[in-house]
Amino acid sequence: MREGPRRSFDYHGRVQIEEAEGALVDSEVIPCLQAPLLEAKELRDACLAAEIPVLLDRGDCCGKGGCGCPPKLQLLAREEDLSRVMHLIHERWRALALREGTVQPGHPAVAPPSGEDPPCPACGTAAPLVGGACTDCGLQLE
Repeated sequence: MREGPRRSFDYHGRVQIEEAEGALVDSEVIPCLQAPLLEAKELRDACLAAEIPVLLDRGDCCGKGGCGCPPKLQLLAREEDLSRVMHLIHERWRALALREGTVQPGHPAVAPPSGEDPPCPACGTAAPLVGGACTDCGLQLE
């Protein structure tokens, strides 16, 4: 984990890898998940596209050596960004489940909680949309 003063950045569009590294260089980051190389890079790119600064770092093997474990990477983020990363991953899973037809759109696992506004995929704000856009970050959702 890295520790240091938190730097704040105001992104307007996709975060580039170098920008994320700069934003997190002095921040404490913690592992969100561990995944094989390609999946970890895909999740990193999805986070950056959603303006969530994240880093990849080498994950641990099972420790047995010569076991055939594929290379693994950890997705690292600031603690305050974890809920946004979690939401992004859930939405990716939800879209996959609906696309593959493994669940119906009204199933509780993929339906937003009743009576609640779903959180914005970019900033995590759960509030009614104004003009089809998030009230906090302005992301156009409708």
